[in-house]
Amino acid sequence: MPDLNLPAWPVFAGIDWGGENHQLCVVAPDGKRLLETRVSHDVAGLHQLDLHLNGFGRQVPIAIERSEGLLVEHLQATGHAVFPVSPRISAKARERYKVAAVKDDRFDAFVLADTLRFDHAHWRPLSVPSPLLAEIKALTRDRDRLLETQQATESQLRMILEAYHPAPVRLFSSVDRQITLSFVTDYPTPANASRVKTTRMAGFLSRHHYTGRVPAQTPPDRMRQNLLSGSPGTVAGKSFSALAFTQVLQLLNTQLAEYDDAIAAATAEHPDALIFASFPGIGPVLTAVLLAEIGEDRARLPQPEVLLTEAGLAPVTRSSGRSRSVRFRYAANSRLREATMWWAFNSIKMSPWAAAAFRDARDQKGQRYHRALRGLAARWTRILWRCWTNHETYDPARHGSAALITAA
Repeated sequence: MPDLNLPAWPVFAGIDWGGENHQLCVVAPDGKRLLETRVSHDVAGLHQLDLHLNGFGRQVPIAIERSEGLLVEHLQATGHAVFPVSPRISAKARERYKVAAVKDDRFDAFVLADTLRFDHAHWRPLSVPSPLLAEIKALTRDRDRLLETQQATESQLRMILEAYHPAPVRLFSSVDRQITLSFVTDYPTPANASRVKTTRMAGFLSRHHYTGRVPAQTPPDRMRQNLLSGSPGTVAGKSFSALAFTQVLQLLNTQLAEYDDAIAAATAEHPDALIFASFPGIGPVLTAVLLAEIGEDRARLPQPEVLLTEAGLAPVTRSSGRSRSVRFRYAANSRLREATMWWAFNSIKMSPWAAAAFRDARDQKGQRYHRALRGLAARWTRILWRCWTNHETYDPARHGSAALITAA
């Protein structure tokens, strides 16, 4: 529904951003092109961009295929309204003007500006986060990137070990655990590991404060069952690689722990953090991710359905003629979707209401696992929206269904 409170913009701008240069186009309300120019991505170029935009007013609506980055932050800091546009939407918008799949910076900037002119009443400008929220968002998103690197490195180390020395892979629960990495460091070849008997294994586990809740004889027996070895040349080459990747994985594990500490410290200072942390199944990292992706601006999410759509928890209905289908929503904030799904998964173990709702979806309604989990995530998200909108923490006693199940 159009926002009737939006100002009557005198002009509309579009920026086709790039790594070294940005193309700017400004159009009048009647669609006439008022300015087309290119600026460089440096101090002088951004100053020139400010001069161009300030010539049309102190606040100019700008469409751009970005929602973060130096250029976006610079535009917001100078008072302009930034409208982030999905690349998929801008690609479809080009078809209004040219059927051919052309790619031209000047044309793309014009399409963004002119599309904003037509559709700005249906779009929401990007909110300006507080410095603390910007810090939390940067930390959580970069932690995700580091976690992807850590997972890729773990997979590579696993493949290296499987190629010449699979015993460490089968000895402990996962390759990225410190006990596994320590074992690879101390016993990088099958020949080294073959000398480990019960007494030596007990000493190794004691030095690393590992119990595993199994008898002392179990780890040596498990290792001997998987003590395979490659050829001498393979062992020589792969053991070098294993030690190198082990060191990298240890460093990544340390950095992830440091990220977790930094995220927890920053999140603890934010006034909205208590709202998210009050829900069962939301730990420190999930609190930070949900806070970073949902934000602080209550006006940006006026209804719970808007939040459900952004999180990808609202299905897409397609109806044409006699056919009607309800499908998974792919266009969504993937970080927010993943965070709500993890929240729903964790809550099953911590909330009797969540466990009962999930069990009912699976057993009574016959839903598949991930469909039932999305449904639970959607129900939690509606409750979260209400608490977040009202600036209040979650109270199970006020959550009628949860209170009844808890009392029973």
